[in-house]
Amino acid sequence: MTTALTPEHPAAPGTSRVLRTARTVTDVFQPRNLLLAGMLAIGWAAAGDWTGLPWGLLGALCAGIVPAGYIEWERGRGKWGDRHVVDRTKRAPIFFVILGSIGTGSLVMVLGHAPVGILAAMLALWVMTIGLLAVNTVWKISVDAAVAAAVVALLSAAHSPWWLLGSALAAAVCWSRVALGYHTVAQTIAGSALGAATATTFLFL
Repeated sequence: MTTALTPEHPAAPGTSRVLRTARTVTDVFQPRNLLLAGMLAIGWAAAGDWTGLPWGLLGALCAGIVPAGYIEWERGRGKWGDRHVVDRTKRAPIFFVILGSIGTGSLVMVLGHAPVGILAAMLALWVMTIGLLAVNTVWKISVDAAVAAAVVALLSAAHSPWWLLGSALAAAVCWSRVALGYHTVAQTIAGSALGAATATTFLFL
């Protein structure tokens, strides 16, 4: 079990720079930001031109922005302390919101005849969320690590294998989660593996 660093659990002397770096990494590369950039790029690739951008934006809205907005809304009501929702037992509603949001977005894409590639990416993220929800019932798997690995895998499939170099970014996200005390190494590895594995759905559709 990990303990997030808070005023009640301060960092040891000499670690402030590392923690600042970890905080920057985890904030900049949080799921909603990665999904916004990643889904726009996947939408472009799926359509072959700029006409895929609106579909990518819809995907980012449903997979990342709506869930993030829900978390902020619940924070405003005092239900959670921050976006990380450290308590595993309180995370289930978030996963259900994600599933409903991605499902709604996928339906709109089907009705609007969106490119197959962006639909496949949405399916991969939907399957990944099912896996995260299932594991979360018994163990605190890392969502941030799963999303980072999934986005890298999806981009490599949509554009070029060179995007696999982005695995360094996914590794940095994993490091930041461990450094900040939100997850163990095992939890970030499991999240990354689940994200990458479910993203391979994209390759077969």
